[in-house]
Amino acid sequence: MPKLRTTSGACWIWFGDAMKKFLLIILLLLTTSIASAEELPFVDNFIPQSDYRDRLTDEYTLKHYGKICRTIVPQAVVVHWTAMGTLESNRNFFSGAERSDGTLNVASQFLCDRDGTIWRLMPETNFARHIIGYNHCAIGIENVGGYGGREDLTDAQLAANVRLIKYLHAKYPTIRYVFGHYQQNAARASGLYVELVTGYHSIKSDPGPTFMRGLREQLEDDGLIFYDE
Repeated sequence: MPKLRTTSGACWIWFGDAMKKFLLIILLLLTTSIASAEELPFVDNFIPQSDYRDRLTDEYTLKHYGKICRTIVPQAVVVHWTAMGTLESNRNFFSGAERSDGTLNVASQFLCDRDGTIWRLMPETNFARHIIGYNHCAIGIENVGGYGGREDLTDAQLAANVRLIKYLHAKYPTIRYVFGHYQQNAARASGLYVELVTGYHSIKSDPGPTFMRGLREQLEDDGLIFYDE
């Protein structure tokens, strides 16, 4: 009997230690998962993807870049403002597959609210139509604001954009350039610009020199290339 009790006790002690180790591993895994989630500077709120949107993407990229391009190798981050709406209304606007002319709708990979909340609208390497000539290689960040063309983006948006760009640069070492939509002509010096449709161009002012100056000041040590105002 003493041996049985001793053996039983030893088994119980072993079982207890094993359970503690198991629970510790589970706790560590959960902690790591939570920490990883907290490190992400955005939350996912994807716009709908469909065969129809894919077909429109194929048509757009073939016409403007000479090849079908549903995914990209990110080489630049382009910063925008929406000039209208709210976080939700802009997401809803981007959700439609087509524009009124029947071509692929505009969208971006990210959308940043005025309080710094960022929604990832699609995987970073999905093609999105947000800037003429660079969609084939650029990740877009739309910022809610710029109402009436005013430079009214917030400090919270600036801080959020900095965190997001740092995250993207670390994840994609191929990213070398950061520029505002209004700097699209200066950015041709990068050699990334491609547009096959003659005369297809637009004049933009977003997100304004003040916001881009703030980004440059906080990211200048990250090895990214910016353009003069």
